[in-house]
Amino acid sequence: MTEVLIDKRDGLGLITLNRPKAINALNHAMALEILAALRAWATDDAVRTVVVTGAGERGLCAGGDIVAIHRDAASGAAGADSPTGVFWRDEYILNALIGSYPKPYVVVMDGIVMGGGVGLSGHGSHRIVTERSKIGMPEVGIGFIPDVGGTYLLSRTPGEIGTHVALTTARMTAGDAIAAGFADYYVASENIPALLDTLRGETAEIAIAKFATAAPESVLAAQQGWIDACYSAGTVEEIVARLRAHDAPEANQAAVDILSKSPVALKVTLRSLRTARELPSLEAVLNEEYRVSIASLSSHDLVEGIRAQVIDKDRNPQWSPATLAEVTDERVDAYFAGLGDKELGLGK
Repeated sequence: MTEVLIDKRDGLGLITLNRPKAINALNHAMALEILAALRAWATDDAVRTVVVTGAGERGLCAGGDIVAIHRDAASGAAGADSPTGVFWRDEYILNALIGSYPKPYVVVMDGIVMGGGVGLSGHGSHRIVTERSKIGMPEVGIGFIPDVGGTYLLSRTPGEIGTHVALTTARMTAGDAIAAGFADYYVASENIPALLDTLRGETAEIAIAKFATAAPESVLAAQQGWIDACYSAGTVEEIVARLRAHDAPEANQAAVDILSKSPVALKVTLRSLRTARELPSLEAVLNEEYRVSIASLSSHDLVEGIRAQVIDKDRNPQWSPATLAEVTDERVDAYFAGLGDKELGLGK
């Protein structure tokens, strides 16, 4: 089966992720096909608007193909030249292209949109969510760090909402995603086919305006008071202490959620978010994420996290180090080490 459907007609360049049984999880071949299509269409006068959707009813994209990533990491095939390292390089180049695309890039974030799915959607110009949207960056739950430009988006949410989403792996609803800056428009899922049809004859703005309605309220935005108060702390330990001490039961639950994740991934993620907030561009953030991702590929926790959540599904990862206190600054620093001539090098 063709894993990406590429169609060009009526002024539209239509990209459909076509692995519905895997919730359209993205692999290297798919990323390369999408990259080639977008590059060709950028200067093609026959393409007015690009549209990205996912096949099936479950979601746009559940993330990257982490079974393949686990295979590399477990076999010791780490580094920028490993199959996964090469995949990530091309994927991040694709994320950067989406972020600077010269034509309207309309993406339908219906259903599940996680990890690599956020990379395909969150940097687009016209990001549509529905009542079925569930959006998140669940990386710390498998011993990994948010990537695909995720730390760029997470670090630029109102207040500390992005820090909460990253450290707890919370799922955002349509209302949350719009409030957090991960999406732009709310369209009921039943109207998506008509919207796509209308895009063939209208500009993106006019077509979307015909179907977009007010988004549901954001629960996360309503909770921003305790989120900002707790997550503005400088360390993960202090964040957890503030969450535990807070009156809000949601804050107490967030502490429980955080403490089930990889301690080293949590600390690296907080550093990544704070760093991304100060970096000037998506390209600069992706360059930093690439260093962190390559370091993660040779880490114990990525192999163990994927094993526990996806391979064996015992949901009982044995993290190492096992506690936040055992994760030294030196261990965190190592994730940000330069890669020499293997750097991603975007924007240079």
